[in-house]
Amino acid sequence: MSRIGKLPIPLPPKVEAKVDGNMVSIKGPFGELQREIRPDVEVKIEGKEIVCIRKGEDRQSGAYHGLYRALINNMVVGVSEKFKKELSVVGVGYKVELKGREIHLQVGYSHPVVFPLPKGVDAEVDPKALTITLTSIDKEMLGQTAANIRKIRPPEPYKGKGIRYKDEYVRQKAGKAGARG
Repeated sequence: MSRIGKLPIPLPPKVEAKVDGNMVSIKGPFGELQREIRPDVEVKIEGKEIVCIRKGEDRQSGAYHGLYRALINNMVVGVSEKFKKELSVVGVGYKVELKGREIHLQVGYSHPVVFPLPKGVDAEVDPKALTITLTSIDKEMLGQTAANIRKIRPPEPYKGKGIRYKDEYVRQKAGKAGARG
């Protein structure tokens, strides 16, 4: 049995859950999310809790049991609190601007890079501190968007320049031996 899957998901106040066949929809103060559930897992609403029950005893059912419990929990947290991810841009001459629903990045290329934000992800940019703060109710979409922005200029190991997560540690490598002298 999945230890994560056995845990019930408490519903905070102002959050409603609805199960319709294989579709689970969660509605809260920040929006509504829906997800289709595989037939290996059954989702029930018992009072102020959501419970996931696995139908089979095979290994795959156990894996889906824990997975869907975690995904539904992320949906509940997202519609009640929102998720947040912070990126910092490190490098001399690097600039970040937010123009409408697009992030304009000058990160050492010959041209500025324009990154359009997907629907459901909001951004705040601090051009002085060179930080990008992304918020969304969908944790999966938020993480993918942050990864796509980071992929534009990943941090390099010699000078540490690039786009990195706020809490990311970039291990510095030593340069050429002759350059130290």
